[in-house]
This record gives sequence, structure tokens and C-alpha cells, in this order.
Amino acid sequence: MVLRYCRARLARVSGYVHHSDDVAQEVCIALLAALPRYRDMGRPFVAFVFGIAAHKVADALRGSARADLPTDSVPDRPDDGPGPEETAVRTVEAERARALLSELPEQQRRLLVMRVIAGLTADETGNVLGMSAGAVRVAQHRALARLREVAVANRLF
Repeated sequence: MVLRYCRARLARVSGYVHHSDDVAQEVCIALLAALPRYRDMGRPFVAFVFGIAAHKVADALRGSARADLPTDSVPDRPDDGPGPEETAVRTVEAERARALLSELPEQQRRLLVMRVIAGLTADETGNVLGMSAGAVRVAQHRALARLREVAVANRLF
């Protein structure tokens, strides 16, 4: 779950998604260090874990502006990655998706990121957000309906 969350959050920074494994490992190390301080206060343990993950991802995103991406000086094989056109289209689509998501309230935005982008189940998302699985599904339906309304109003469809 943590790795999927890190991948989803770091994918928005071009070329930085390959650090997801490292950030997820940092989350695990920080979690082990924080376990002695953990106190059960009625919230699910998963919420504690995702709180640590959110901080570690934020640290990584802050560092992404300063970090150099390692590259080979001479590639061993042809580049099979997306070309400039596909990269541009993906960037524009990601910007549209971010703009649409910014129209949602924070709770709905977090819910959609966890359910759709990170791929968490309704139960997992409910544990993090303090909702039942049924409430997560209803809130997801409402959030997607709101996104459709905004997209139609902005003529993005």
C-alpha cells in the first residue's frame, strides 16, 4: 500500500517516479523508528502509516527540485520510452487532471487519489480517512460525479 501511494504521489514529478521504492523504504524505516512512540488513540494504524508516508513523499518532492537525475553517458540500447510528443500529451493530460482535482474539496480529492491513483481498496481508504467502506464508495461516486460536472462546465469533454 505504501509503495503504491509513493508511486502515485511521485508520478506527478516527471522522471522522479523511479525514486518511489527508495521513499517507500524510508517510510518503513521511519515507521520502525516511530513505533515506540505510537499510541492507539482510536484511529486506525494505517492512518499513522500514511501520515509518515505523506511526510516522506513531501520531503522527496521538495528534494526533487534540487536533485540531479542520474543518466548513462552512453546508452546500452535504444530508448523505448515515450517520445517528446507522448511526453507532452501526458503532461497536458496530467495538468488537466490536477486542475480538475483542484476543484474538489480536500476530502474528496484525497479519496480519489487513494482509490483511483494509488489503487487502494474501499476498506483501506476508509481506514485512512476514518470512513466505512460503503461511505467511501458513496463519496467516490459523488466525487466522480462532481468531476464530470466540472469537466462538462469547462468543456473538457
